[in-house]
Amino acid sequence: MALSKECTIKKNGIVKGVHYKNKSGQMLTAYAPLTIACDGCFSNLRRSLCYPKVDIPSYTVGVILTNCKLPNENYGALILADPSPILFYPISSTEIRCLVNIPSENVPSVSDGEMAHFLKTLVAPKVLPELYNSFIFAIEKKDNIRTMPNKTMAAAPHPTPGAILIGYAFNMRHGITGGGMTVALSDVVILRDLLRPLHDLSDASAICKYLESFYTLRKPMSSTINILANVLQKVFSASSNPAMENLQQTFLGYLRLGGVFSYRISAMFSGLCPRPLSLAFHFFSIAIYGVGRLLLPFPSPKRLWDGAKLLWVSIFTKHLYNNMI
Repeated sequence: MALSKECTIKKNGIVKGVHYKNKSGQMLTAYAPLTIACDGCFSNLRRSLCYPKVDIPSYTVGVILTNCKLPNENYGALILADPSPILFYPISSTEIRCLVNIPSENVPSVSDGEMAHFLKTLVAPKVLPELYNSFIFAIEKKDNIRTMPNKTMAAAPHPTPGAILIGYAFNMRHGITGGGMTVALSDVVILRDLLRPLHDLSDASAICKYLESFYTLRKPMSSTINILANVLQKVFSASSNPAMENLQQTFLGYLRLGGVFSYRISAMFSGLCPRPLSLAFHFFSIAIYGVGRLLLPFPSPKRLWDGAKLLWVSIFTKHLYNNMI
């Protein structure tokens, strides 16, 4: 059932249920001893259950390509292009999804054709040759262009007896790594394990205190994936700053080392290694690798200065998003 205009029903500060409208506009009411709100990134319930501060650093524009193949079957492709990174990945045996990241202040309109013109003139020339014709055809196809805001919102709960938030309604990060579902499903598992031994949910105040541990238990997974997603969005976005360009090349060079270096980063992307300390270790290792890459084979004043700028940008970028957990 499609819902809209949801709002919580409270009595003495305790959530007793939810008012909502169905597609026909009929107001319905649902009561429960515990309401788990998971109504997505456009949540109407979060305002009474957390301290929402939603930022939109960019938008993702998507099109579906057909009758083409990626260079490496079953693998995605990321193009670090100016002005926007471009991501391709297969979604079926005959379809490839293309996602283009565009800064919020520069988003063209889809309805008046500006977006199609933007994709044709600025993005298409950066597309892989084997995908070019399909990309142009997808742009020209009516109603094929979709736009979605990339929202970021730190998890800032306002513990409320009778209700709890999970998923995008509670915590959001940039979608460049596709980590949103990983965090949401991890939240579900943690909440399930916490609720498993309980047989009576009627004491809302006691349950609220009991579920406060949920916010602590979710942090290893959420912080690892959130920081990775938001930092990589910043690193992979086009920049005139040479230090940011050096950071891009450093990160890709670090992955090319293979072995434990690429494996651990991939494990953190996928949620298989939800360890913030491991993330901090690899951030430090990437920075050291980047400085060494700039200084070798022979240090010079310019190389030393470039290395110092790279180290500063690495630290600042991590610190910038360190609280988005």
